[in-house]
Amino acid sequence: TPRRLLTERLGWHHGDTYPPACPLTMPEALRLSIGRRLALETSVEQERTKTMSKSSVKFEERAEHGIELSRDGVAEISSALRELLADVFTLYLKTKNFHWHMSGPHFRDYHLLLDEHGDQLFAMTDEIAERARKIGGTTLHSISDISGHQRLADNNKDFVSPDDMLTELLEDSRRLTGFLRSTHEICGQHKDVATTSLIEVWIDQTERRTWFLAEIVGT
Repeated sequence: TPRRLLTERLGWHHGDTYPPACPLTMPEALRLSIGRRLALETSVEQERTKTMSKSSVKFEERAEHGIELSRDGVAEISSALRELLADVFTLYLKTKNFHWHMSGPHFRDYHLLLDEHGDQLFAMTDEIAERARKIGGTTLHSISDISGHQRLADNNKDFVSPDDMLTELLEDSRRLTGFLRSTHEICGQHKDVATTSLIEVWIDQTERRTWFLAEIVGT
C-alpha cells in the first residue's frame, strides 16, 4: 500500500514497535523518521561515551599496576626531558662554537676533542626528543623554545681564550650531569625504566667528557 511503501522508505519495517496506527501525512512521517534516527544516534553516542570512560579507567588501572605510565608521569617526565634537551642543544652549540674558534699551540688536539664531544652531544638530542614522544609527550619545537627552557648559559663573546673555553665546558658538563641525575630520579619515581636506562648511558658519556676536560684544565 502507499502507506507501507512510505514507512519502509523512511526506515520502518514490519515488527517495529512504533509505526503509527493511523495514516500519516508526509510532514508527520518525516518528523517521526527524524526522531527515530536521532534516538539511534543518541544511543550510539552514549555507548561511545561509556567505552571511552571504561578505557580511561583501564588506563589508570594499568598505570597503577606499573603497566603504563600515568598521565601525570608522562607530563612530568616530558617536562624534565624538554629542559634536558634544551640544555644539551645549548652545550652542543657552545662546544661547536669553541671548536670553530679554538686557537693557540694546542689547537689541533683541542679542536678535534671538541669535535668529538659535539658529535656525542648531538647524538643525544634525537634520543631525548624521541623518548618524550614515545611515552606520549611532546618536545621542543624551535630555537625560541630552546631558549625558553635552557638552564645552561650561552657564550656570545667575540673572543674566549682556550683555557677559559675548556673551563666553561667543564663546568657546564658537571651541571649537565646533575640535570641528568635529577631527571633520572623523576623517571624512577614513575617507574619509567626505559628512560632511566637511557639516562644512565648519557650520564656515563657526560662523565667521560667531564673527565677529559678536567684532566686538561687540571681541576
